[in-house]
Amino acid sequence: MAQLALRHGSRRRTINEINMVPFIDVMLVLLIIFMVSAPLISTSVIDLPSVGQAKRQPDKVIEVVVGSDEQLRLRVDGKDQPRIGLKDLAARVGTLQGGSANTPVIIAADRNVKYEQVVKVMDTLQKAGVQRVGLAVKATGT
Repeated sequence: MAQLALRHGSRRRTINEINMVPFIDVMLVLLIIFMVSAPLISTSVIDLPSVGQAKRQPDKVIEVVVGSDEQLRLRVDGKDQPRIGLKDLAARVGTLQGGSANTPVIIAADRNVKYEQVVKVMDTLQKAGVQRVGLAVKATGT
């Protein structure tokens, strides 16, 4: 009977813990590989585009101003033109460009204007064949 108690008491229990030793070994090997290979990697130069001044200012700039009331006005070389509707915008810009589709057209919108209105203006200009359309960005000092 004494032997049965010893056998019953000497049973192995399963351990429910994760053995961390193999994990640590793998991590140390990876650390050594990265430490050896890091100095061998050559650094490359990436040429990022930069924003700067144009070499030559365009002869004529047409600006489409979208007011807070979503009314459109044209401004040519800093001189304001009368208000215009979205339907007449393509014909008027084409006339002001004088047959040159490369004349830049800049869209300047009030900050309270819905983005949808600006997209409509851009779409109208694109359908009219205007190739150079830009958005005016007003930098604010902080």
